[in-house]
Amino acid sequence: MGAELSQTSTMDENSNEPPTSAVLLDSCHFSQVVFNNVEKFYVPGGDITCYYTLTQNILPRGKDWVGIFRVGWKTTREYYTFMWAPLPSDIPSDTTVQQQIQFKAYYLPKDDEYYQFCYVDQDGLVRGASVPFQFRAETEDDILVVTTQGEVEEIEIQNKNLRKENEELKASCASLQKQNIDLQEEVKNTQELQNNLESLRSNTEKLEQELNSLKKENKHLKELGDCREAELHQLKEQIQNVTSDKEYLETRMKTVLDHMDQLQQQNCDLMKELEEQKCLFQILEVKKKEADEENQKLQEKHEGLMRHLSQAREVSPFSIASQAQAPVPAPRAEGLLFGNPYCAAEANLGAGAAGAADIASLRKCPMCDEVFPEEIATSQYEAHVQSHLLECPVCSESFDKSKKQVFYDHVFCHGLE
Repeated sequence: MGAELSQTSTMDENSNEPPTSAVLLDSCHFSQVVFNNVEKFYVPGGDITCYYTLTQNILPRGKDWVGIFRVGWKTTREYYTFMWAPLPSDIPSDTTVQQQIQFKAYYLPKDDEYYQFCYVDQDGLVRGASVPFQFRAETEDDILVVTTQGEVEEIEIQNKNLRKENEELKASCASLQKQNIDLQEEVKNTQELQNNLESLRSNTEKLEQELNSLKKENKHLKELGDCREAELHQLKEQIQNVTSDKEYLETRMKTVLDHMDQLQQQNCDLMKELEEQKCLFQILEVKKKEADEENQKLQEKHEGLMRHLSQAREVSPFSIASQAQAPVPAPRAEGLLFGNPYCAAEANLGAGAAGAADIASLRKCPMCDEVFPEEIATSQYEAHVQSHLLECPVCSESFDKSKKQVFYDHVFCHGLE
């Protein structure tokens, strides 16, 4: 690239001057912007419209501008007037864009010098230049010009200069095209580097996010670890408590098992005793059955005696006296320790010493000597006599209530059998 004469002049947003650069012409890229429909002459006093095309090799920016320069300029600082280049609404990457700018007549040159349009980017570098033009009215003389020899020579000199400038411009354009190719390659490399940088930045951001996430996760895991440690400590305490309870329960279980062994030995003794009691019970049941049978026999004898006593009450006094002369021996009270009270009553009937007139003696209690009148019912008299007796539950033998100890000894003897 060409050497720069001075640094690029930058402007703030409120400046009314465009950005310029004091660079040599051979460092410019005139082919990136192409001016179209440029007139040879523009009538003074009127507005003019500049038409140009943005190629795919340029990226328009907000501070790009289009200026009018007098032919022969050296730097972009030598503009006569300028207009800010409008940004296109859509900037496709692979096609050209048609643009236009209108210059007001008040700001246009008033002389008839040669001028040209130039597109200058935000860095103050020229990206395109138009063919020269003049600000004057077109006349017939422009069609057929008759000049003097001096004017012809002057025009030839101007043409020679213009051809020279044109050759210089062509050479500059060729150099600029070469530089443009190199710059495009550098831009491509720069773009790749920028893409790589963006990718690295993106990866760095992702890594930072992952690092932050890992930090949060690590903090969370640390908190969980603290909680797990506290839970582990609590579990250890619970295990110790459970171990103590286990030892205590094992001790209790051993005591219970020992007690159960003792109870089983006692149970064996109790079972033996129970078997003996069962055998004794069976023996007592057999004896009770025999006693019931004997009691049944005695009950039948008792009923027979009661019937005999009733028949004796119906005998006349004369029969009683006859019986007194020939006494009948009283039946033997079998199985009764103290004899049958009813037999004692019959013996009194047989005594006959009182005579037939003392009939009330038949109603005298053999236990308490109480006398019952004849109008008293027999059942009442029998109930009274029975109230003085105790009956054995085993053998149904009767005993005097006044001799209870004898009765108890009798019953106890049944238990020893």
